[in-house]
Amino acid sequence: MSDRKATLNIDGMDEAIELPIYSGTLGPDVVDVGSLTGNGMFTYDPGFVSTAACESQITYIDGGQGILLHRGYPIDQLAEKSDYLETCYLLLYGELPNKEEKAEFVNTVHNHTMVHEQIRTFFNGFRRDAHPMAIMCGVVGALSAFYHDSLDIADEHHRQVAAFRLIAKMPTLAAMSYKFSVGQPFMYPDNSLSYSENFLHMMFGNPCEPSNVSPVLARAMDRIFLLHADHEQNASTSTVRLAGSSGANPFACIAAGIAALWGPSHGGANEAVLEMLEEIGDVSRIDEFVARAKDKDDPFRLMGFGHRVYKNFDPRAKVMKEAADDVLAELGIHNEPLLAIAKRLEEIALHDDYFISKKLYPNVDFYSGIILKAIGIPTSMFTVIFAVGRTVGWIAHWNEMISGSYRIGRPRQLYTGYEQRDYVPLEQR
Repeated sequence: MSDRKATLNIDGMDEAIELPIYSGTLGPDVVDVGSLTGNGMFTYDPGFVSTAACESQITYIDGGQGILLHRGYPIDQLAEKSDYLETCYLLLYGELPNKEEKAEFVNTVHNHTMVHEQIRTFFNGFRRDAHPMAIMCGVVGALSAFYHDSLDIADEHHRQVAAFRLIAKMPTLAAMSYKFSVGQPFMYPDNSLSYSENFLHMMFGNPCEPSNVSPVLARAMDRIFLLHADHEQNASTSTVRLAGSSGANPFACIAAGIAALWGPSHGGANEAVLEMLEEIGDVSRIDEFVARAKDKDDPFRLMGFGHRVYKNFDPRAKVMKEAADDVLAELGIHNEPLLAIAKRLEEIALHDDYFISKKLYPNVDFYSGIILKAIGIPTSMFTVIFAVGRTVGWIAHWNEMISGSYRIGRPRQLYTGYEQRDYVPLEQR
């Protein structure tokens, strides 16, 4: 129990309500308002921006200081020194693996990369021009129809098997959704390759010749996955937790997360960056659009600048910028129109007083969009790749919740509709 209390005095109530105050290891204290219901009241917090809906040990964010920690480790250290699968292990198990543990983990993931052969025919039910995220929502949810042996959420082994299957199969399904959209044959995974190499092999390889994946591009891809692995209680993660609180199977929960991620205000932000660059169209028009962005009466907004959580800088953006520079140098891209626009916008944002004062710095979505465009990944696949990277975060939060004590999510509301009224028969209306 907490020794600290908050006292709430409410007009019309004779007695004050005492509410416990709890402290975490980092971050703001929280006031436990659970007892308000017994006093006939709810809190009102649209968007849950001031509400801690759960207790978690996985990820910590300090938006004011630009801090992002995974199990206590700064994101920039992980991006520089670690890799995606090692970060997956960290998020799932709470500690970095030793050499033997990492080798076993990587090997287990590799052993789960293939999908049931019947899933290949499942794709034929979609239109060729379907958005890859629409396909992913359906196919990932359908995995529960193929893997009945890992659906008992009360069984720790089942949860672990489901985690491995999702982390391993998401790149396979993502690449399949792309190949299907362009009418190319699906590529089977090659387990001799790393996680990111394998993804690029399945995306761009063909059965006629061996894949030749650039180490620079593979490293950039790995960083994209790593930097998107988890981001605390965002919309999609909260959706996964809410779906999981009902006892739904993990494949259904991750499909729910994918659906939430699809929105342009969430996972679709890097896709929106490319759409903005296409709207600008030419470097000569940048000043026009920058002026529009500065005009408070103009609805136009520059996508990929600033962040809702990070008020000073996005700690992931520096790493992603380095990766973007490496990719452009590796590919020798200098004259690609959209990338030229992006580089000019970056220069303006880093030096223009308006952008500096408003803290409209290039964020992770801006740089990841540049990288993916340079690699040759179509805009429609950007959010899918975000989903691949974020899968481990979703699974880690789902497992953390299921492993402990939890209740089904049941938010309340401020009702502003009609009071009770009597039904009027049709002939009297």
